[in-house]
Amino acid sequence: MWSLETLGRVRLSRHFFMRDFLYSEIGNFHGLQNIPDNPDLAIETGQAFCKTLLDPLEETFGRIAVRSGYRSPSLNRFGNENRLNCARNDNPLECHIWDRGIGEARIAGASVVIPWFAGQYDQDRDWRDLAWWMHDHLDYSEIWFFPKLCAFNLVWRPSPLRRIDSYIAPRGCLLRPGAEPDEPLEVRQKRYADFPAFRGISFP
Repeated sequence: MWSLETLGRVRLSRHFFMRDFLYSEIGNFHGLQNIPDNPDLAIETGQAFCKTLLDPLEETFGRIAVRSGYRSPSLNRFGNENRLNCARNDNPLECHIWDRGIGEARIAGASVVIPWFAGQYDQDRDWRDLAWWMHDHLDYSEIWFFPKLCAFNLVWRPSPLRRIDSYIAPRGCLLRPGAEPDEPLEVRQKRYADFPAFRGISFP
């Protein structure tokens, strides 16, 4: 039987613990708990998400900020029904519910900000510089960019879709699943030539 204290202490990866993803502004304001229905599955998918995607970001850019992490099915349903920027629980793009689906249907994601890049974005840097860097370095499934702070939803699946969309101009789909980038690799690399050296370290 999981206690919330024990669950929060679970280490998902080198840099992240489950507690990093359990805080919810919706839950805090409305007095709702944010506890997984299936903690074991939430931990399993959360570990894959953090090790595959978040650890390399933290190791390359320094601290990253989690704006919205895990959401329980009941909390997410409340957010959707009250128009609080939560997709329906049965929406295949709803990445915040980590404890649903089995096998290839598993999904985990979070809304994050990279402070290192957010400062440059405030100076009118193109969000696509970061998008193409992630495409060329991470085994992501989907990325959705948002105007405030250049935050983005970063998604893990067992079989990645490799799709990038944005609500920042130019709005729309930058890369569809199965498609190749319009820009060749050497052009993309020039976009992020000043980025820190990639550090995707596998630890025992």
